[in-house]
Amino acid sequence: MRTWDIFCSVVDNFGDIGVCWRLSRQLSSELGQSVRLLVDDLASFHRLCSDVDPARQSQRICGVEIRHWNRALEVQPAEIVIEGFGARLPDAYIISMTMRQPHPVWINLEYLSAEPWVEGCHGLPSPHTSLPLVKYFFFPGFTSATGGLLMESGLTQARDAFQRDPAALAAFWRSLDLAPPDDKVLSISLFCYDNCALPALVEAWSIHSRSVVCIVPDGKVLGHLSHIVGRPIVVGNGIKLGRLAIYAVPFLELDQYDRLLWACDFNFVRGEDSFVRAQLAARPLVWQAYPQSGGAHLPKTFAFLQRYTDALDASARPAVCALFDAWSRESADIGKHWSALRSHREMLAAHASKWAAHLGCGGNLAVKLAEFCENRLK
Repeated sequence: MRTWDIFCSVVDNFGDIGVCWRLSRQLSSELGQSVRLLVDDLASFHRLCSDVDPARQSQRICGVEIRHWNRALEVQPAEIVIEGFGARLPDAYIISMTMRQPHPVWINLEYLSAEPWVEGCHGLPSPHTSLPLVKYFFFPGFTSATGGLLMESGLTQARDAFQRDPAALAAFWRSLDLAPPDDKVLSISLFCYDNCALPALVEAWSIHSRSVVCIVPDGKVLGHLSHIVGRPIVVGNGIKLGRLAIYAVPFLELDQYDRLLWACDFNFVRGEDSFVRAQLAARPLVWQAYPQSGGAHLPKTFAFLQRYTDALDASARPAVCALFDAWSRESADIGKHWSALRSHREMLAAHASKWAAHLGCGGNLAVKLAEFCENRLK
């Protein structure tokens, strides 16, 4: 058993802490590692895991020691030190790393990307400019030449059992105070950043050939939707607009959010954590990468889209690509592209299931990370 310190700075709308918490849980529960998760924003963490007490400096949940990372932090470095998505370690902590023998394995856990250059950069060392320390870059990815994806043991089996069990599905919908959608209704989850294409998408849903139910976890997007429909949408409240019904639900903890993705027919997701979980849900999806100035996020989006649609039928691929493109560029054309997708619904569902099964080919991130670090501690 090795000791781990995982540092997380909550800067990206829950995605960073979502990934770091899933990784910490898996390292502890499945690989038997001793994990300390250091988080600078316990209030945000609490929204993803209600067991977290924001007022406590130290607590243990799911076998993981959770510490509030603040200026008063005084801990001895672990054998393995993880910077979650470039979270900058405290200077005093870095100095302490030089005093430990052997020096800790220092990892910068990067953001997920499907871009080809990731394979060449994964695992590369970066010696410190003035201290006898080396940092390694660990890139999640979709091929065996990368760090793989976070996938806990038994996830596929749990998902399949849930999706095949009408009673479990009905119980989940009731837990959200919603009636289970019938087979004639298209259920969609919506989790996105601000997007100028949303009004056109809402209009397209309101005139869809089938009734649409849109489930929206509590967040900033509810204000945007309220402005679009001209009425307030709050948690516990639903509104109807033509053939569209929008329901606001509480912000969901990680495991509950997984089940929302499993339960819906189509998922709009954003950022990092929900992006991976939507793929593992075996449901069609549209992803919104974190928007960057000058469209810097677009190459990342289209690199994934190229991989995701590679095995898709030629008749459906242009429709999926056009929908992703319009959503990523915040274009009002998304309405007509959503309409064009209707005839491919069954094909897209089958493709999403095959894609989810294919994701394991790149390997399990927690396992590959542990092996990578162990090889450097020997």
